[in-house]
Amino acid sequence: MKVIMGLGNPGVQYEETRHNIGFLLIDLIAEVHNLQFRSKFQGLVAEGQIEGERLFLLKPQTFMNLSGRSVAELIKFYKIPLDDLLIVQDDMDLPLGKLRLRDQGSAGGHNGIKSIQGELGSEKLWRLKLGVGRPPKEWDPARYVLAPFSDDESQMLDDVLERAEKASYLWIKEEYSRAMNLYHR
Repeated sequence: MKVIMGLGNPGVQYEETRHNIGFLLIDLIAEVHNLQFRSKFQGLVAEGQIEGERLFLLKPQTFMNLSGRSVAELIKFYKIPLDDLLIVQDDMDLPLGKLRLRDQGSAGGHNGIKSIQGELGSEKLWRLKLGVGRPPKEWDPARYVLAPFSDDESQMLDDVLERAEKASYLWIKEEYSRAMNLYHR
């Protein structure tokens, strides 16, 4: 049993923003596998068999800074080991189009990750970091991540989500090195 959790904020005004790239990947996986979301664990949860594994897809509805509450409820209810959790997050330190799979690390200033690490009591958590790039100097970083992707970025977004989907399937099959070798670029 595994969980892939996408980070984002609920609400129409946030749907296509950089901060919601985690939700965008979860929506893509659910769509490809025809999975339906239901409200549970302070989030939207979809469940299905993917790559031979029982998988939960989770989109917390607590807003980013409280994301840990949602995933902690799901993890505790099903007694899922932390090694079987993958968190999909936006990362300003990676340019748009880049992705990184990591099995541990600090929150790096990401409030969603801080919340999850606080609730779960560990920095040893799998994360799929999807680059959204740095804001222009005149932009506030918070405003930047809550802004929608530009038209030019939207073209790159489809490609990165497709690669992230494939990396997620390799993670499910515990082919971590292969995922890193193929998709870290």
